[in-house]
Amino acid sequence: TSLSLTSFDSSLVLPIVVERLKFCGQYEYFNAVLINEVDEEGNNVELGGEFILEPSDHFNNLSVNLSLSVVQVPTNMYNKDPDIVNGVYWSEALNKVFVDNFERDPTLIWQYFGSAKGFFRQYPGVKWHPDEHGVIGFDCRNRKWYIQAATSPKDVVILVDVSGSMKGLRLTIARQTVSSILDTLGDDDFFNIIAYNQEIHYVEPCLNGTLVRADRTNKDHFREHLDKLFAKGIGLLGDALTEAFMILSDFNQTGRGSVCSQAIMLVTDGATEMYDDVFEKYNWPERKVRLFPYLIGRESAFADNLKWMACANKGYFSQISTLADVQENVMRYLHVMSRPKVIDHEHDTVWTEAYVDSALNDKSGPTLTTTVAMPVFSTKNETNQGILLGVVGTDIPLQELMKLIPKHMLGIHGYAFAITNNGYILIHPDLRPLVTHFLSITFTPEHSHSIP
Repeated sequence: TSLSLTSFDSSLVLPIVVERLKFCGQYEYFNAVLINEVDEEGNNVELGGEFILEPSDHFNNLSVNLSLSVVQVPTNMYNKDPDIVNGVYWSEALNKVFVDNFERDPTLIWQYFGSAKGFFRQYPGVKWHPDEHGVIGFDCRNRKWYIQAATSPKDVVILVDVSGSMKGLRLTIARQTVSSILDTLGDDDFFNIIAYNQEIHYVEPCLNGTLVRADRTNKDHFREHLDKLFAKGIGLLGDALTEAFMILSDFNQTGRGSVCSQAIMLVTDGATEMYDDVFEKYNWPERKVRLFPYLIGRESAFADNLKWMACANKGYFSQISTLADVQENVMRYLHVMSRPKVIDHEHDTVWTEAYVDSALNDKSGPTLTTTVAMPVFSTKNETNQGILLGVVGTDIPLQELMKLIPKHMLGIHGYAFAITNNGYILIHPDLRPLVTHFLSITFTPEHSHSIP
C-alpha cells in the first residue's frame, strides 16, 4: 500500500510506503502505556520493554525517542487482538519513514498513523499515562483529522426509538449510542436527532425539519437533550423513516447541508416489518441514502428485518447488547461510508481547525497547531468494495505557517490571515486564544481543546 501526504509546503512530501506483511507466530511491540514498566520482580512487562526516552528541545523538553514510534491501543480494546497485532506488525515499516521525514524536514513535530482497527502509531515515541482511573479514552478514530480524512462530508438523521419496550437499560444504551454517533461527526457534516414512538419528537424542537452543522457547540447542545428522552407508547417506525427521508431529500435538492453523502442511523430494539414501501417511495432505485440500523438488546427476534433494511439500502447492521459494545459497533459504519473514496482512490488532504497543543506549551504561551491528514487505502484486488486501512497525519504549528508568508509583499500596514472552509480562524495576527487551564497531557496530538 502506498500513499503520499503533501504538507503545507509544496516541497515537503511525506512518502509513505508500507509493505503489508503476513503475520505469523508471536509478535510483540512497544505499547505506549507499558514501555519501561516493570512487574513486582523487576522484569519488563509484556508489550513493554526498555524504551530509551531522552528530552528533546524540539518537543518542548518532552522525553521522546527519535528513532522509534510507539503504539497506543484504546483501553476498551484487547492489545493483543490478532487484527491489531497484525496491523501493528506490517505498519512497523513506518518507523523508517517517520525518521526519514524528520531528518529531511526538522520543523516536523508529531507524525502518526491511525488504523481503522483502532490502534494508533505515533512518532516520536513517547510514554502515555492513564488517568486516575487507569483509563485512556483516546481513540484515534474519534478525532476530527481521522473522521474528515476517512469519509466524505455527510448529512445524517439519527432516529431513536422511545417506545415502551425501550425502557430501562435499553434506553441508556440508546442514549450512549447516539452520543457515540455524534462523536464520529465533524464540522463538514450536518445532522439532526428525531425520537419516535406513536409520534415524531425532534430532540431540539426549535430545529424541526432541518439539519445543523455538526460542530462542537451543536453536538453538546443535543447531548444535553438526550437525558430528557423517556420511553412510552408504541413505535411507528414508518412515520419516522418518512420524516427522515423528506428532510434529507429537501436538503439535497436545495443545495444545503454537505451536498454529498447521506445516511439514516436507526437506534431501536426491533422492527416488526421491513418498510419496503417507504424505501421504494423515497430511496429506490438510486439508494442515495444509506441506512445503518443499531439493534439494542440481546434479543434477535427482529434482527433479520433490520439486516434486510441495511442491505437493501447500502448500509450496515450492528447489534449492541451492552454499554461496552457501543463504541466499537458505532465505528463500523465509517468503513462503509469510506468505500466510495476507497474505490475512487480519493486521497484528499484535509486540514483541521486550530487547536492548542498543550504538550508543546512554552514560556511564550500555548502553541496553536493544525493537523493535515489523508486516508490510506488497500490497493489489493481481493475486493471491489475497497478497504480503508486508516489515516496518516502530521501536526503543524501555526508559527511554521507564518514563516512562509512573504512579509515584504504585504506592505507597511498589511497582514496575512487564513480561515478554514467552515469559518474557523486558522491564522490572524490578532488571534488570541482564551485558555483558562491546561491539561497536563503529553502523549497525543490534537489532545487539547480546539480554539474556534
